Amino acid sequence: MKDLHNTQLLQDISALLDDARKNVVVAVNHTMVLTYFEIGRMIVEEEQNGENRAQYGKAVLKDLSLHLTAKFGKGFFDTNLRQMRNFYVLYSEQIQQTLSAESQNIISSTLLTNSEVDSPSNEKSQTLSANFKLSWSHYLKLMRINDIRERKFYEIESFKNNWSLRELQRQYDSALYTRLSLSKNKEEIINILQNNKHVA
Repeated sequence: MKDLHNTQLLQDISALLDDARKNVVVAVNHTMVLTYFEIGRMIVEEEQNGENRAQYGKAVLKDLSLHLTAKFGKGFFDTNLRQMRNFYVLYSEQIQQTLSAESQNIISSTLLTNSEVDSPSNEKSQTLSANFKLSWSHYLKLMRINDIRERKFYEIESFKNNWSLRELQRQYDSALYTRLSLSKNKEEIINILQNNKHVA
């Protein structure tokens, strides 16, 4: 391999390619999370149309799992579909609260012209994108946290500090939230939760 006379060119192109690869991974993760949220929504709405929801829900998931696994491969076992359903159930209320607040801001604003007001579907899409900033693996871990405030705390901190899944697990295992809430830093938790309302 020839030595490049302009090593800066090689460094710049390498940095650009590294950034592009990272951006692709982030975009794929983000799209996956949004897709799973939407699958969860569809499952919940289908279950609500069934007569006996518990039995009907199990049958729907099993049947759906068979068809999706045959068509798309692994990743759509009924356990996975149940996780997508739970993801929607856990996070949809917070999404609705965010959408309501944003709608209220648009309505109360007299500075916007009609052309500047987003359509409801576009607004919902933007809100979903803004709310889900972590990987699916992070959300699988977060969904196991029953306390809503604790879950939100770890979600905010994971995003803010760019925690890997391993680091999130480490911080959770060290009871960071509990230690902060028992210490003199209760205000710190309140500030984190209040100043990051855009995070689901």
